[in-house]
Amino acid sequence: MHSIKRFIPASFVVLWATGFIGARYAMPWAEPFTFLAARFILAAILLAILTIVLGSRRASRAEACHAALAGVLMHGVYLGAVFWAIHRGMPAGFSALIVGLQPLITAVLAGKFLGEAILPRHWTGLAVGLVGVVIVLWPKLGAVGGGITAATLTASLISVLAMSAGTVWQKRFASGGDLVTATMWQYVGGAALMALASLAFETRIVTLNGELIFAMAWLVLVLSIGAIFLLMVMIRDGEMSKVASLFYLVPAVTAVIAWALFGEHLNLLQIVGMAIATLGVGLATARRPGHDPEQAQLTRARASR
Repeated sequence: MHSIKRFIPASFVVLWATGFIGARYAMPWAEPFTFLAARFILAAILLAILTIVLGSRRASRAEACHAALAGVLMHGVYLGAVFWAIHRGMPAGFSALIVGLQPLITAVLAGKFLGEAILPRHWTGLAVGLVGVVIVLWPKLGAVGGGITAATLTASLISVLAMSAGTVWQKRFASGGDLVTATMWQYVGGAALMALASLAFETRIVTLNGELIFAMAWLVLVLSIGAIFLLMVMIRDGEMSKVASLFYLVPAVTAVIAWALFGEHLNLLQIVGMAIATLGVGLATARRPGHDPEQAQLTRARASR
């Protein structure tokens, strides 16, 4: 089992990166809140069936509420705000650059609310990773146009804060129960928020075609179930700052996938940025073999309080 878990971070990054490709196929044919509501409802139904097949433990009322709130933040607010900003004209690259702040924000929240020790080498890794993300996305930012407004900037900032808060909430309050059951309740929370937003702000007109069906199937099965399960396992078993640093690799992997599928240009500067982002993640997630003086010093300091 331990040998299998070694592949979870890399598998998560690749699967998560394909979500942006799926969104590219879906967005011309459905409004963002309507699409996300349908996606989350389908995911919740599939997971409910899976809990019955697997005989998963039912969640208590408190566990269900905590998981649903984490889902509101991680799925509803995060994806809803990102999709809304892009739908309103914000360049995807600029949005991704703002979302790239997520690992740093998560590290701060994890230190404050989870008591995780963020060592100097971790901060260095997070900073280096952010530099790599900026380099990867720089050629895609383009000219600052009308899509970058106070509203779209606010939505992007809300999305990154929501994802950071949601992962920390999941770690602190909702990671002790059954993973399948907890993930199902997450999507119940996310679906409720997106359904309300769709009813309040959208026409709910959908153009049903092959691209939309493919995008929905891919995002439900591969992202909403596959990638999220991997994320839940990492949140349960790892430190939040280290888990969050993996998000630095997503823009690089997305750029490679877009190059392979859509022929998007990939230049030397972006390849250098990918290497820098990978170095940053390595610094942020590496464990020193044997004794770690920094960690030992922090442990002694906490014990002496």
